[in-house]
Amino acid sequence: MLIGLISDIHSNLEALEAVWREVKKADVIFCMGDLVGYGANPNEVVDFFKEQMEKREILCVRGNHDNAIAFGISWGFNPYAREAIRWHEKVMTIENLEFIRKLPVRQLFDVDGESFLIIHGSPRAPLDEYVFPWYPDSEFLEILKYFKQRNLILGHTHMQMLKEIGNRRIINPGGVGQPRDGDWRAAYAFIDTDSNEIIFERVEYDIDEAVKKIIDAGLPKFLAYRLYEGY
Repeated sequence: MLIGLISDIHSNLEALEAVWREVKKADVIFCMGDLVGYGANPNEVVDFFKEQMEKREILCVRGNHDNAIAFGISWGFNPYAREAIRWHEKVMTIENLEFIRKLPVRQLFDVDGESFLIIHGSPRAPLDEYVFPWYPDSEFLEILKYFKQRNLILGHTHMQMLKEIGNRRIINPGGVGQPRDGDWRAAYAFIDTDSNEIIFERVEYDIDEAVKKIIDAGLPKFLAYRLYEGY
């Protein structure tokens, strides 16, 4: 089975469409949350997901920005993110707010003898904990104590990562809509359960259009220009 991995779309429709052209070949797709936040097309991104989920198997969890926008929680975010959260609350439809409100915090999936826990942050703090690639092995070993599945699939850091501890794996496909590893191209990944291979991918998208939309919407220009920096 081929599993597509996407995360942290952040209302970036152009990036999502570019990634989807590649990832749609997967048999099943895991989305680790943050459909919305930061970018200028929250309704379009949510509508896209709702349409695709009627056609195929997609397991999607709620991210911290999804949660903040759905439930009106902006404390703990930086000023740029707070402004974007308030803007999203105003422009999103009731139906789309309800959709992200109902997204689960975690999902489980089993296939071909492989077990997966799908989550945005970490098993210790599903919405909020960052699991960075540079953490020492001791920290990853602590995280492994909080779940029993072989594979932990997460997002939140917007950085691609594969960490193997014994026969268990922690995988992050990186950010679709707002990469933070110095590469502006949209990030995603595949798991091939037949070959046991993890494939990390990048794809170019119409970043100029995404940037223009953010500025035209009156959102902080920092959120637009950071896309060029991959940060």
